[in-house]
Amino acid sequence: MILFIMFMLFSMMILLLMIMAMLILSKKSFKNREKLSSFECGFDSISKSRIPFSLSFYLIAMIFLIFDVEISLILPMIKSYSIFIFMLNLNFILIFFILLIGLFLEWKEGALKWFKVEN
Repeated sequence: MILFIMFMLFSMMILLLMIMAMLILSKKSFKNREKLSSFECGFDSISKSRIPFSLSFYLIAMIFLIFDVEISLILPMIKSYSIFIFMLNLNFILIFFILLIGLFLEWKEGALKWFKVEN
Protein backbone atom coordinates (compact mmCIF):
# COMPACT_ATOMS: atom_id res chain seq x y z
CA MET A 1 0.00 0.00 0.00
CA ILE A 2 2.84 2.37 0.87
CA LEU A 3 4.51 1.48 -2.41
CA PHE A 4 1.34 2.44 -4.29
CA ILE A 5 1.09 5.81 -2.48
CA MET A 6 4.76 6.53 -3.21
CA PHE A 7 4.23 5.65 -6.87
CA MET A 8 1.20 7.98 -7.08
CA LEU A 9 3.09 10.85 -5.42
CA PHE A 10 6.05 10.32 -7.73
CA SER A 11 3.71 10.30 -10.77
CA MET A 12 2.01 13.51 -9.62
CA MET A 13 5.38 15.19 -9.09
CA ILE A 14 6.49 14.27 -12.61
CA LEU A 15 3.16 15.46 -14.01
CA LEU A 16 3.43 18.79 -12.18
CA LEU A 17 7.01 19.25 -13.39
CA MET A 18 5.92 18.57 -16.96
CA ILE A 19 3.04 21.06 -16.70
CA MET A 20 5.29 23.73 -15.21
CA ALA A 21 7.92 23.15 -17.90
CA MET A 22 5.24 23.43 -20.58
CA LEU A 23 3.92 26.70 -19.14
CA ILE A 24 7.39 28.21 -18.83
CA LEU A 25 8.62 27.13 -22.26
CA SER A 26 5.45 27.95 -24.18
CA LYS A 27 5.25 31.61 -23.16
CA LYS A 28 5.12 33.73 -26.27
CA SER A 29 7.38 36.72 -26.05
CA PHE A 30 5.74 38.59 -28.96
CA LYS A 31 1.97 38.91 -28.72
CA ASN A 32 0.38 40.51 -31.73
CA ARG A 33 -3.28 41.40 -31.85
CA GLU A 34 -3.60 40.03 -35.37
CA LYS A 35 -1.93 36.75 -34.49
CA LEU A 36 -4.21 36.20 -31.51
CA SER A 37 -7.36 36.82 -33.55
CA SER A 38 -9.03 34.22 -35.73
CA PHE A 39 -8.83 34.25 -39.52
CA GLU A 40 -12.31 34.41 -41.00
CA CYS A 41 -12.50 33.81 -44.74
CA GLY A 42 -10.18 36.63 -45.72
CA PHE A 43 -12.08 39.29 -43.80
CA ASP A 44 -10.24 41.49 -41.35
CA SER A 45 -11.64 40.58 -37.95
CA ILE A 46 -9.70 43.37 -36.26
CA SER A 47 -11.78 46.15 -37.80
CA LYS A 48 -15.04 47.36 -36.35
CA SER A 49 -17.69 44.70 -36.09
CA ARG A 50 -20.63 46.68 -37.45
CA ILE A 51 -20.05 47.29 -41.14
CA PRO A 52 -22.92 48.90 -43.04
CA PHE A 53 -24.61 46.22 -45.13
CA SER A 54 -27.02 46.81 -47.98
CA LEU A 55 -30.42 45.31 -47.25
CA SER A 56 -31.23 45.40 -50.97
CA PHE A 57 -28.27 43.14 -51.67
CA TYR A 58 -29.43 40.69 -48.99
CA LEU A 59 -33.00 40.57 -50.35
CA ILE A 60 -31.85 40.03 -53.92
CA ALA A 61 -29.48 37.28 -52.75
CA MET A 62 -32.34 35.52 -50.94
CA ILE A 63 -34.62 35.85 -53.97
CA PHE A 64 -31.85 34.45 -56.18
CA LEU A 65 -31.39 31.52 -53.82
CA ILE A 66 -35.10 30.67 -53.82
CA PHE A 67 -35.44 30.93 -57.60
CA ASP A 68 -32.23 28.98 -58.12
CA VAL A 69 -33.57 26.07 -56.08
CA GLU A 70 -36.82 26.11 -58.04
CA ILE A 71 -34.95 26.18 -61.35
CA SER A 72 -32.91 23.18 -60.20
CA LEU A 73 -36.22 21.39 -59.58
CA ILE A 74 -37.46 22.24 -63.07
CA LEU A 75 -34.34 21.16 -65.00
CA PRO A 76 -34.76 17.39 -64.46
CA MET A 77 -38.38 17.71 -65.55
CA ILE A 78 -37.32 19.35 -68.80
CA LYS A 79 -34.80 16.54 -69.37
CA SER A 80 -37.52 13.91 -69.01
CA TYR A 81 -40.10 15.95 -70.93
CA SER A 82 -39.87 13.58 -73.89
CA ILE A 83 -41.85 11.09 -71.81
CA PHE A 84 -45.42 12.33 -71.96
CA ILE A 85 -46.85 11.83 -68.53
CA PHE A 86 -49.80 13.92 -67.45
CA MET A 87 -48.67 14.22 -63.81
CA LEU A 88 -45.19 15.30 -64.88
CA ASN A 89 -46.66 18.05 -67.02
CA LEU A 90 -48.97 19.10 -64.20
CA ASN A 91 -46.05 19.29 -61.75
CA PHE A 92 -44.00 21.28 -64.25
CA ILE A 93 -46.83 23.76 -64.83
CA LEU A 94 -47.51 24.08 -61.08
CA ILE A 95 -43.86 24.77 -60.19
CA PHE A 96 -43.50 27.20 -63.09
CA PHE A 97 -46.72 28.98 -62.07
CA ILE A 98 -45.51 29.31 -58.44
CA LEU A 99 -42.22 30.69 -59.76
CA LEU A 100 -44.00 33.27 -61.91
CA ILE A 101 -46.31 34.32 -59.05
CA GLY A 102 -43.31 34.77 -56.76
CA LEU A 103 -41.45 36.80 -59.37
CA PHE A 104 -44.51 38.97 -59.99
CA LEU A 105 -45.02 39.62 -56.26
CA GLU A 106 -41.36 40.54 -55.76
CA TRP A 107 -41.53 42.85 -58.75
CA LYS A 108 -44.72 44.56 -57.54
CA GLU A 109 -43.32 45.00 -54.03
CA GLY A 110 -40.19 46.63 -55.44
CA ALA A 111 -37.70 44.17 -54.01
CA LEU A 112 -35.97 43.83 -57.38
CA LYS A 113 -35.18 47.55 -57.61
CA TRP A 114 -31.62 48.25 -56.61
CA PHE A 115 -32.00 52.02 -56.40
CA LYS A 116 -35.04 53.91 -55.18
CA VAL A 117 -36.08 56.42 -57.84
CA GLU A 118 -37.49 59.57 -56.32
CA ASN A 119 -39.71 61.85 -58.40
